Amino acid sequence: MAELDTPLTEAFYYILLALRNPNHGYGITQEVEEITNGRVVLGAGTLYGALQTLEKRGWITVYSQDTQSRKKKEYMITDLGKNAFEKELARLNELVRNGKMMGGKNND
Repeated sequence: MAELDTPLTEAFYYILLALRNPNHGYGITQEVEEITNGRVVLGAGTLYGALQTLEKRGWITVYSQDTQSRKKKEYMITDLGKNAFEKELARLNELVRNGKMMGGKNND
């Protein structure tokens, strides 16, 4: 599954992080904004497009759906999504480690 080896977009990364507990679209947006101190603001198009893609990949699933009020859906990360997230976290940690290691060297 090549998708698991592809770096995540920042939006995918933060959405998966926000879905470690069940959450709905607005809640995801709020949590991402809070986590990033307002640096990342997910617009509706970005959020719902990403949710569709993540659901198609099997990385998230619908946890519950409120059929009474505008069919609000809550999503949750799946084991496959956790695997993708962990691989991305390891990749990012490697980038930081290598940057720190090389950034400390003199380039004479």
